[in-house]
Amino acid sequence: MLTVRDVHFGYGGAPVLQGVTLSVRRGDLVGILGPNGSGKTTLLRLMAGALVPQSGQVLLGQQPVGRHARRALARRLAVVPQETHLAFDYSVIEIALMGRYPHLGAFEVEGAADLAIARAALALTGTAHLADRPFDTLSGGEKQRVVIASALAQLADGLTGTPAADLRVGDDAVLLLDEPTASLDIRYQLEVASVLGRLHDERRLTIVLSTHDLRFAASMCATVVLLGRGRVLSAGPPREVLTAERVAELYEIDAGRAAPLLPV
Repeated sequence: MLTVRDVHFGYGGAPVLQGVTLSVRRGDLVGILGPNGSGKTTLLRLMAGALVPQSGQVLLGQQPVGRHARRALARRLAVVPQETHLAFDYSVIEIALMGRYPHLGAFEVEGAADLAIARAALALTGTAHLADRPFDTLSGGEKQRVVIASALAQLADGLTGTPAADLRVGDDAVLLLDEPTASLDIRYQLEVASVLGRLHDERRLTIVLSTHDLRFAASMCATVVLLGRGRVLSAGPPREVLTAERVAELYEIDAGRAAPLLPV
C-alpha cells in the first residue's frame, strides 16, 4: 500500500536517510522508533510527499507519491504534526472543517455535508463537546485529538446512513502522525492512544506514527521499525524487535542500561 524503497535523503549535503526500505500494508499500525535526529520526521514527510527522495522511491499503491495529483493525495494521506501553531484564533469546529479542503473545488466553501463530516470526526475523537471552544484554550491532549479529527475529516469520503451518522473512510486511507504523544502527560497520552487504537481496531484505518517512547509503541503497534543513524536497524513485531541488544544499538547505550527501558 505504502512502500519506501531504498530511499536516500539529506539536507545541504548532510545525509539523513540512507537506503531506507519499509512496507506498510492496508490496515497496518506501524511505529517508527528512534532517538532525536534519527530521521523519523524526515521519513514521515517523504511518505506524505512533502519531500522528494534524492534517490529511491516512495510509492502509494503502484505509483510514486509525487505523481498523485495533490488534492487526490490529500484525500488518501493525512498528516498530524507533532505541534500545531495557528496564526488566528480558530474554533474547534473550524479546525475540523479545515480537513475538508481537498474535497472542495476552486472558490468553493464548506457546505452542510462538510459540516456534518467535521462534527462526526469530532465525535469519533471524543471532542464534539468542544466544537465551539477556541482551539488555543484547549489542553494539549484535547488539541491533539482535535487535529486528529481534522485529519479524519480530510480522509472521509462521506457519512454512513442513519440512525447514527458516522464517518466513511476509504480502505486506502493512511494517517501519518509525528510524535503524537510528545510533551503530553500520562493522562493525555492515554487519551490519544485510546483514540488511535479505536480508529485502527474498529475502522481498520492504516496508521503510521513516529515516536521515541518504547512502551507506547509496544502497546499500540503491530509492527515497529527501529530507525537509527538514518538506517533501518530492525523491523517486525515489538516482542521480536524490542530486545535489550537492539534498543542498546538504537540509542547507542549498553544493554544493561537498555533493559529498564523495555516494555514489561
